[in-house]
Amino acid sequence: GYRVSLQGNFFGCNQTYMAFLEYNPRKHIKLDPPLNIQSNATASKCQIWWSVWNVPWYLTEILQYELQYKEYSMPWEVAMNKTLPSSLPQVEIEATELRSGIAYAARVRCKVSENENSYHSQWSEWSQTTVFKRADVPKVSEKILNIKTMQYFFIPLSFGTLLYLFWNWKLFSRYWCFLTSGQKTSPALTFPRQLLSFSHSIVCTMGILR
Repeated sequence: GYRVSLQGNFFGCNQTYMAFLEYNPRKHIKLDPPLNIQSNATASKCQIWWSVWNVPWYLTEILQYELQYKEYSMPWEVAMNKTLPSSLPQVEIEATELRSGIAYAARVRCKVSENENSYHSQWSEWSQTTVFKRADVPKVSEKILNIKTMQYFFIPLSFGTLLYLFWNWKLFSRYWCFLTSGQKTSPALTFPRQLLSFSHSIVCTMGILR
């Protein structure tokens, strides 16, 4: 450690004032604020990253960061504060924490982690701010929504109609064969062709709806 003293002339007398009997520089660190803070916001999250300057390599892995963000038009006194659990110079904010279409400002500061016993520091000054805005969630057009709704109703209705026609055709063909046994042609034989034509129409309609 070191001994820190102050000397001065007070009322014409030289005096020495002992400020610290034992001063350890590792316990009195104040880092420079982070630099180059940037952000990228999407509809699902906002990524913020930065860099540190003039920090010894052995301190970069034990740094602690605090993020502060707010709506751009609001004062910093009402900002949200987050102490980050990682020493990495980056953070993500979930979209659920941000209002769509609103501009936000964010800044960050750093210090040596409180879990570190060999070093101790106070918070640095705040960095410059970065401004971001959550992207709007794309809206499904009304036309697409109506087509999807029609598909949900049309598909089960089509299969139900096919099942109904098929069942009635079986009953009708048996009854017709009973009445017209011995004839060369039967109107019931044309019904399967009508059924196939109806099925083809349903498949084509479903393709158009998609």
